[in-house]
Amino acid sequence: MSSRRPLAVTAASAVAILGAGAVGARTLIVRQAAIARRRIGKPLGEQALDADRVWRRKKHPGRPVELLLLGDSIAAGLGATHRRDTLGARLAKGVARSAGRPVRLRTAAVVGSETSALAAQVASLPAGYRPDAAVIVVGGNDVTHRIPASRAAEQLERVVRDLGGRGVPVVVGTCPDLGTLRAIPQPLRALAARSSRQLAAAQAAAVHRVGGRVVALARAVGPVFAERPDEMFSEDRFHPSALGYRRTAEALLPAVIEVLEPSPGVRAGDVPDRAGVPNS
Repeated sequence: MSSRRPLAVTAASAVAILGAGAVGARTLIVRQAAIARRRIGKPLGEQALDADRVWRRKKHPGRPVELLLLGDSIAAGLGATHRRDTLGARLAKGVARSAGRPVRLRTAAVVGSETSALAAQVASLPAGYRPDAAVIVVGGNDVTHRIPASRAAEQLERVVRDLGGRGVPVVVGTCPDLGTLRAIPQPLRALAARSSRQLAAAQAAAVHRVGGRVVALARAVGPVFAERPDEMFSEDRFHPSALGYRRTAEALLPAVIEVLEPSPGVRAGDVPDRAGVPNS
């Protein structure tokens, strides 16, 4: 009996220590999250610049390519100081140069959106609207709000499947690497980096299952954001700057152009008009 008591006491002590450690870790993370929120603040407000218009109409005649942007503040372009520098405008100009046609941009993305908001963004589109391609960038808010990656990926999959069923090709920029955010202290930044990688992997698998195209933003632009944060991030040190959006658009553009390519033997300008596309 006496020989067993020290073991029992030791085991109980270990459980207590581990429990205290877990509580301490949670307290530390909560404290660091509050620090990050204070550092970042909201110097940019919550409304991105309106970049919705027909881009390159004077340079390229013909029926505009219809480009749709869905997602969060990155898709909306928060942080750009001019509408030409938003992600949507950058993509529209790049598509116009490639296709030799103007591009009409429609942005349904909303600052602060989680993946769960995508279905409502699609539902908000005008009746009969059918874009030639849709670009989705989402995930950062799911990570910061601790939404399970599996749930967010399922929500994304449903939206991509729905758009694909309507004949709309979709390009998804997966969750950026939140480990590049210097405003977030360690170890919270490391946890955010791991969570964003997990979500990006779940997003990629979900999008591939339903025939969408995937661009891994963490791999494509994460390193340059980590190496040159003063240039890549805007004043809040959370959202991209004009240069950050340029690099992000350059990463997404090849996939967007590819999904817009018509069948062999058909020139880009010969793609038939789609009924129900609004002119404004």
